[in-house]
Amino acid sequence: MHHRYYGTVHWEEQRKSYRLWDQRWTNRDVCGIIENSSYHWCLGCLDDNEGVHLEGHGIDLAIYLDCAATTPIEPQVQQEIMHYLGVEFGNAGSRTHDYGIRARRAVEKARGQVSRVVSARRSEVIFTSGATESNNLAILGLASHGLQVGKTHIVSTQIEHKSVLEPLQTLARRGFTVTLVAPNHGGWVEPRIVREALRDDTLLVSVMQINNETGVRQPIGEIAQLLDDHDAYFHVDAAQGFGKEFRPLCNRRMDLISISGHKIHGPKGIGALITRRRKNRRLPLTPLMHGGGQEFGLRPGTLPVHLIVGLGKAAELALEGWERRTQRYREFRNRLIHALHPLTPVLHGDQNRTVPHIMNLSFPGIDAEEAMEALRDVVAISDGSTCTSASGTCSHVLSAMRLTDAQLDGALRLSWCHMTEEPDWAAFVEIIEQLRKETSDPLTAKDADQPTVAERSVVPFTSLADVKYENIPG
Repeated sequence: MHHRYYGTVHWEEQRKSYRLWDQRWTNRDVCGIIENSSYHWCLGCLDDNEGVHLEGHGIDLAIYLDCAATTPIEPQVQQEIMHYLGVEFGNAGSRTHDYGIRARRAVEKARGQVSRVVSARRSEVIFTSGATESNNLAILGLASHGLQVGKTHIVSTQIEHKSVLEPLQTLARRGFTVTLVAPNHGGWVEPRIVREALRDDTLLVSVMQINNETGVRQPIGEIAQLLDDHDAYFHVDAAQGFGKEFRPLCNRRMDLISISGHKIHGPKGIGALITRRRKNRRLPLTPLMHGGGQEFGLRPGTLPVHLIVGLGKAAELALEGWERRTQRYREFRNRLIHALHPLTPVLHGDQNRTVPHIMNLSFPGIDAEEAMEALRDVVAISDGSTCTSASGTCSHVLSAMRLTDAQLDGALRLSWCHMTEEPDWAAFVEIIEQLRKETSDPLTAKDADQPTVAERSVVPFTSLADVKYENIPG
């Protein structure tokens, strides 16, 4: 089995050397060389810019299946980052010399690369540290305007990311009224119910594009259409969809869009908030921090040029390669379905609305923690949302979908990308089967009183005929 480390440890560009040492690599001679934008690797091979093999160096990493948490960086993106970190390191705010001028040009180029993905204007892109900050700026940044004009009602959903729900809680403590729409059993909110929740004093509607735990698409296009006759601002957390699902985000009725670089094979610590103008006027956002005036006065601080350039390059590559990447997602999903069929798992969420690179499932009788521990040498996976699992709390998303207690305890999230290698599925199946043998009572009596599979709109593998993904021969 090949285990892959994504990125380089030491590389040279234009006769200048930069060393990126990981503690694991101290005193190890592991390097790659970049010459004239062509990759020449000292270890293994680099096929289609998809990673670096490390063989014979004592590395034994499981196959990474947690791309909804973060993605491996594209080598072309890393090259851009290192160039602006080490060669063109100027401050984009310095306007008196070429270092600063070239840095500013690089930032504006990246702003254009990001804007093209959602058909926005370049000036509508505000760089942030990531989708979490963007969500906070979109929600809390509208509060002062809402209070001034007497609009203090907000509509959102029960399945949003915590970086949306917690700012909403903050506004509720300030006197705002927040309506959270429940999802149906398939894990998506009905547009009609969102529309019915609107009031004359509704300031904001906030609905995510793709749920980070289940991969279920939310009907943001239909919601945008239903908002045509209402002046509420529409915010979309697109952390899981930006760079993967393009058409919905091009709708200009979506006023605010949050994105994150590390979800699209870019660097961590960088993202953006798309702030579309209305009647050629900027949205009435108030900055959360002050001092410096950068990013049109909404996000002060010295711009991290190397990270911004990395986000821009990642956005460009996503736009250029989305068809090939999507095909890879679907092919991997079909092989996964075929390989795990003997385990008769249950898929959570409406599979006809689920993106092809995220799967939330449970194996009857198997606890998620036990499964992850047993599988850790084969695959790296999570038990639902990484952010939620880090706090040790039950998934609010799956709870809102009204899954059984056993399914909540057993829920696992598998997520992949175009760079993902094929796991040892036979070993995966063998491990889960062994866990089942060790479980004395896999089905509790409490499950008998719970809703049926059909009532919950969760799908057993034996009924995948209606799922709209093509079969892959062989």
